[in-house]
Amino acid sequence: MAESSAVLPRVVLVTGASTFLGGYLVARLAANPQIERVLAVDSRVPRKDLLRRMGRAEFLRLDIRRPTIAKALVSYEVDTVVHAATSIADTAPHSAAIKEFNVVGAMQVCAACQRTPSVKRLVLRSTGMVYGSSAHDPSHFSEETRARREPKRGYGRDLLDVEGYVRGLGRRRPDIDITIVRPQAMLGPRITTRMGSYLSAPVVPTVIGYQPRLQFLHEEDALAAMEHVTLAGKPGTFNLSGEGVVTLSQAIRRVGHVELPVPSGLLAPIAGVFQDLRSAKLRSSQTEFLTYGRVLDTTRMRTELGFVPRYTTMETLDDFVKRSGVTPVIGTDVWRALEQRVVSAAHQLQ
Repeated sequence: MAESSAVLPRVVLVTGASTFLGGYLVARLAANPQIERVLAVDSRVPRKDLLRRMGRAEFLRLDIRRPTIAKALVSYEVDTVVHAATSIADTAPHSAAIKEFNVVGAMQVCAACQRTPSVKRLVLRSTGMVYGSSAHDPSHFSEETRARREPKRGYGRDLLDVEGYVRGLGRRRPDIDITIVRPQAMLGPRITTRMGSYLSAPVVPTVIGYQPRLQFLHEEDALAAMEHVTLAGKPGTFNLSGEGVVTLSQAIRRVGHVELPVPSGLLAPIAGVFQDLRSAKLRSSQTEFLTYGRVLDTTRMRTELGFVPRYTTMETLDDFVKRSGVTPVIGTDVWRALEQRVVSAAHQLQ
């Protein structure tokens, strides 16, 4: 892999411009006068308020699964590509269509970069989900630690494959700096994530007998980290997370909601009972995460990448509670109604 040239990018193309992470990253880069041109790419038009924030950035309505992405790289002589389209994982339940978008989209982006001589830097927004979650996990995952039980499906599996394509590009084009970032679960007052939805439910189901250890990354730190790696051009793979660890029970109490311990097989069905109360739709990979947790070693982030998050894990959680509109109190009448629905759902599953 190439050594970092530490040269600021001239023309930056960011995929996933309609998402929170991609769109607000475009806005930050467009505000930097040292960058000559910023291109925002997505198949969907961003919200009007987000488009206004992008300022001088140019929006290109392109589907990254199509060869047109290669034409854009060549036409604008792009030197830095930030593949942030995977941030769709923040809100959407995984599906075959999402898998196609993640995997085929990444293949097209990598192929386009390989064929474009001007491209010298690629940044991939991956995820901490590539480590999976199991009872055999180490206390902390470093960037070199392989998952004890690799994800077989979902976003974790998708991004493992995508990371493979990106590393393959690095071998074929050793002159391109490859940077992969793996953020932990993100929380914040503006971003909508499945973890935020899960904690926002007044009654939060958990797995009986387990106390998963968690970390959080504040939305502002996620954006700052993406901007940092884009400008720094530091090649390598980096875990991203706020300092400190919190257990799931501590997080629920901090939010001011009620924990409801249930058998592991009932976690997803019971969470579905609270769907209209903003609880997340849980899938198998999420159930494993909420059973065993996941903690990342961020030494490399601080020492090699030179990035230090502003918010700790606990401060991220507190800011989420303070500014996202989460109601920390549940009324007696609401509790009785929810209890009846839980009992009814449990009887139906027997």
